[in-house]
Amino acid sequence: MREIYNVSSSPHVFSQDSAQTIMMDVVIALIPAGIFGIYNFGIKALLVILTCIVSCILTEYIYEKLMKLPLTTGDLSAVVTGMLLGLNMPVSAPLWMSVLGSVFAIFIVKMLFGEIGQNFMNPALGGRVFLVISFSNIMSDFSIESLNIIKPKLTDFIMNGALSVDGITGATPLTALKAGENVDVLDMFFGNISGTIGETSAIALLIGGAYLLIKKVINWRIPVTYIVSFLIFVGIFGGQGFDLYFLLAHFLGGGLLIGAIFMATDYTTSPITAQGEIIYGIMLGIMTGVFRIYGKTAAGVSFAIIFCNLFVPLIDKYVHPRYFGKGVKSNE
Repeated sequence: MREIYNVSSSPHVFSQDSAQTIMMDVVIALIPAGIFGIYNFGIKALLVILTCIVSCILTEYIYEKLMKLPLTTGDLSAVVTGMLLGLNMPVSAPLWMSVLGSVFAIFIVKMLFGEIGQNFMNPALGGRVFLVISFSNIMSDFSIESLNIIKPKLTDFIMNGALSVDGITGATPLTALKAGENVDVLDMFFGNISGTIGETSAIALLIGGAYLLIKKVINWRIPVTYIVSFLIFVGIFGGQGFDLYFLLAHFLGGGLLIGAIFMATDYTTSPITAQGEIIYGIMLGIMTGVFRIYGKTAAGVSFAIIFCNLFVPLIDKYVHPRYFGKGVKSNE
C-alpha cells in the first residue's frame, strides 16, 4: 500500500540538531545576561528567573499529564521560555507574578495552540505582555531602593582602574532620555543601569548573540535588519537627527538587543524565507520605533514583535521560496 506523507513547502533545513540541542544552545547564550542580571540586581533576580523556569516546566508537565499527551519537557523549550520571561521581568515584581506570567505563557500561548511549533507568538513575550497589560504599574516600576543594592561599578574599573561602588537608580536610561537628561552609554553597554533583569547589559546580550550566530542557531538577517531599520526610524523621527550619542542610547536601551537576538528570531514565529526575514526585520524596526518614540509603554519591543508576529503567515504566503531550477532557461 502506498504511504502518503504530508511535507511542508520548501525551504527544508537539513540539520542533525534536535530541538533539545537548539534549545540548549539558546540556554547557554542566555547565561551571560542571566549572570549579569544577578550581579546587577542581587539574589532576588535569581529567584525571579528560577521561579519562571520551574513554573513553565511544571505548567507544561501538568497540562500534558492531564491531557494524556507525550511529555515534552525534555526538549528544554519550557526552560527557554522561563529564562526569557524571567530576564524580561523587573526585579521588584513579586514572585507570584512570575508564576502567573509563566502559566499564561505555557498554558495559553503555547499549549492551547498545539505545543511547540504551533504558537503564533513567542510564549515568553506573550507572558510578559499579559503582565504588562494586567499590572502595568508593577511591570514598569524599576525602583529597587528596598533591595539596598550596592555593587562595584564596572565602568570605572574598566576605564580608570578604580573599583568604586554604586547603587542602581530607579529611572531607566530611556526614561531619562525622554526627559531631556543625559545618559551614560558606557554604563548602558556594561549594564550599570536600571531595567528588566536581562536587558541591562548590552555586552552580555551581544556575547550570547555571537554564540548563536557561531552555532548557526540564528542568522544575521532578522537582528541586523531589525536594528538598522529601527535606528534609521529613530534618526528620522526621534527629534535629534542622526546624532551618534542619541542613536547609541536607543540601540543599547529598552530591551532592543534581547528582543532582536532572542525573541524576533524565534523559529515558529518568524518567516521561513530570506526575503521574508528581511521584510519582517524592517517591519520590526519601524514598529519598535513607533512604540519607542510615540508610545508610553516600557514594553515597546515586546508589543512590536507580537504585532509583527501576526503578519508572518501573510509574509510566508506571498514571499515564496525559489524552487530549485525555477526561472532558469534551458539550453535548447
